[in-house]
Amino acid sequence: MLMLISPAKSLDFESTFDEVIHSTPDFLEDSEILIQQLRELSPQDVGRLMKISDKLADLNFGRFLNWQPPFSLDNAKQAVLAFQGDVYQGLQAETFTAKQAEFAQGHLRILSGLYGLLRPYDLIQPYRLEMGTKFKNNLGKDLYAFWGNKLTDVLNEELVHHKSPTVVNLASNEYFKSINKKQLKAELVTPVFKDYKNGQYKIISFYAKKARGLMAAYAIKKNITNAEKLKQFDVDGYQFSQNDSSDKEWVFLRKL
Repeated sequence: MLMLISPAKSLDFESTFDEVIHSTPDFLEDSEILIQQLRELSPQDVGRLMKISDKLADLNFGRFLNWQPPFSLDNAKQAVLAFQGDVYQGLQAETFTAKQAEFAQGHLRILSGLYGLLRPYDLIQPYRLEMGTKFKNNLGKDLYAFWGNKLTDVLNEELVHHKSPTVVNLASNEYFKSINKKQLKAELVTPVFKDYKNGQYKIISFYAKKARGLMAAYAIKKNITNAEKLKQFDVDGYQFSQNDSSDKEWVFLRKL
């Protein structure tokens, strides 16, 4: 079983953690190709491309210029500890034991516009490049064209070694679109989290994102390798609803 999550815009490269495992991203050469093309943009181009303020455009223009392999703990940080945001608030990777970190390394993957597919403890340098960004590059009109089937292929290669070849999609639609579902050689399950508000259950973005991280943490801390066991997820009041679920979409409900 492999779980997929999205990255976060907010980053923390200040906090440090002792004796935490680290690894090198598999697609670093591809990332470098993207960086070289991104460096051809002006700060104003970056702002227009990403629809961000001048201040953020300058920041990310500088990040592209400063991006430099090889990565080490002196110039980079483990992805799961660098990303901040709703999903990562739920995940709380900083609380993982060494054993849990090793399990996460084998069963959790982070989709990324710049890095493609990350193991949680792959080192990254600061960046912002959302998967849905319409950045014209040498391979096509956007990042989906740039990554093509590479991410799907590497997932398939990994899943061969899993007893239960299942992908649990805890990523946003924007990021999961980078995976070719038709070519994915695995069962695909998408958990959906709904909260009761104004007389009905609905997806509330902040809570749903945090719940994705909570579910990933639940699986990591309980060493879950069979997706069926995720139906027992009951953190923060969520409960699996058989009546609202299908084979491919598992719905979890909560009354606030």
